[in-house]
Amino acid sequence: MKRLTTLATAVSLSFALGAPIVMADDGGRGLELAKERKARDTGWGTSEAEMTMILRNSQGQESQRKMRLKNLEVLDDGDKGLTIFDEPKDVSGTAFLSFSHIDKPDDQWLYLPALKRVKRISSRNKSGPFMGSEFAYEDMGSFEPEKYEFTYLRDEPCAGEWTCHVIESDPVDKFSGYTRQITWLDTEHLRPVKTEYYDRKNTLLKTLTMSDWQQYKDQFWRADVLQMENHQNGKSTTILTQNITFDTELSDADFNQAALKRAR
Repeated sequence: MKRLTTLATAVSLSFALGAPIVMADDGGRGLELAKERKARDTGWGTSEAEMTMILRNSQGQESQRKMRLKNLEVLDDGDKGLTIFDEPKDVSGTAFLSFSHIDKPDDQWLYLPALKRVKRISSRNKSGPFMGSEFAYEDMGSFEPEKYEFTYLRDEPCAGEWTCHVIESDPVDKFSGYTRQITWLDTEHLRPVKTEYYDRKNTLLKTLTMSDWQQYKDQFWRADVLQMENHQNGKSTTILTQNITFDTELSDADFNQAALKRAR
């Protein structure tokens, strides 16, 4: 899922012919780009966002959920995230806590207010749907290069006007619901504009597209629109970010199971 490339002549020829630039993997280019992608998104600290989740069934019927997301960057480990659902009434007060990790499975918990209990999401169940959406629980953690083995595939035109590095990433976790992911990273900023997810049978399961990118603090890029399309069941989920703020007054004390229960 990552790379930087300088092939002016080949790029020009590719655009002229409308063909992809095919490059052999050099054995380390994928990992190099993954690490660079992570390095460029390091140092943001804390953030809070207001979001809308739109669920569509195979007939195109929609339902919406309002939610808030709080994030805490953690040095030498994955990030922490707390998602709180506000609307509609049947999910209000539901909260999801995630501790991403570098070298072990993520820790995740879901608070169900109707039952007044916290449910731990086991490593074996992280391929399950997150709150009925087309996102899986394992999609909800922070990007950590150590979780994958990478293969650089090629450079090619993407997203209309950009050029992208195309990288395959194979999850290290044996309980992952995916055999591999193929990601298109724009060559200028290493933003993941599209990712294809392949299931345990190595069949295309879903595609995530990320668009309407905004830059914060003159460094950090965030996509306002995330759309996950499931090719096998015809359903899709769109997450829209209406507002995001950095340098908020969050601390480690805001990310634990007690905070999960009192999240409002």
